[in-house]
Amino acid sequence: MQAIVLTRYGSPDDLELQDVDTPQPGEGEVVVKVHAAAVNDYEWAMVRGKPLYIRAIAGLRRPKIRIMGTDIAGRVEAVGDGVESLAVGDDVYGDLSDCGFGGFAEYVAVPERAVMRMPKNLTHVEAATIPHAAGLAYQSLYEIGHVDDVRTLLINGAGGGVGPIAVQLAKLHGVEVTGVDKTDKLDYLRGLGFDHVIDYTTTDFTKTGQRYDLILDVKTNRSPYSYVRALEPGGTYVTVGGSMPRLLQIMTLGRLTGRRAGRRIEVLGLKPNKSLDEMTALVEAGKVVPAVDRVYELSETPAALQRFGDAEQHGRVVIRVA
Repeated sequence: MQAIVLTRYGSPDDLELQDVDTPQPGEGEVVVKVHAAAVNDYEWAMVRGKPLYIRAIAGLRRPKIRIMGTDIAGRVEAVGDGVESLAVGDDVYGDLSDCGFGGFAEYVAVPERAVMRMPKNLTHVEAATIPHAAGLAYQSLYEIGHVDDVRTLLINGAGGGVGPIAVQLAKLHGVEVTGVDKTDKLDYLRGLGFDHVIDYTTTDFTKTGQRYDLILDVKTNRSPYSYVRALEPGGTYVTVGGSMPRLLQIMTLGRLTGRRAGRRIEVLGLKPNKSLDEMTALVEAGKVVPAVDRVYELSETPAALQRFGDAEQHGRVVIRVA
């Protein structure tokens, strides 16, 4: 089979399209013929080998994860012994971040628990945009943010993968949502249903005097003290990614800073696929729709990663494999 192989850290141009062995299912595993895979922060970090924490996952000096790919959608090609919930021919999708990745290839072998039947009303390209980003959005809003009790929400870094799903989830609960991103994404955000938009190139949302019940941060580029300033009393800030120095600040100082100010500062520890059942139901009911930016072929993976790394995407960048 063909796969995009990571042989060294550097840039997307260092990736190689190679012929590799097609995997076989082990006990409790399924082999999925990958039809589409979406690009995430994981891949952008792995291909460059930075921030340095990613090397604890991907290999210290050289990559030990040779085939990247977090989000997949495809069709079950083979099943191993002990598989009970899936059968050959099932259309499935899932987040592979806790089982070795491998989505940038024609086939991948994964534990049965890593994938589930995808929404019947989506194409594979559309379905690939859901698992990882939806997990971040859903678990942030429901498990930490208690969105049922929220009147105002701000999403920092709203125009990528998490923001388009989070705004749809919030709107199901009548929340007033503000999106923060760069100038050329503001019209896109308005089209997604954001009530207000802020251009981060001209405005620091933590200094406007406006306060929010909940802040969902994809970028984490400020100190916890700044975020406290932008929260209502009793409000919650939750981050799902961003600058490592700032994330470390949030993890070490955030809770104490928030507690002293009567606010809550949290870092989401994502549980891959935990909320995928709920998201599948919402998608099939037409309450959440995917946001596809551009679609690239497998051989064009370096260009897809570069678009993601340059933050040019409006929604999810997807690689069509089969």
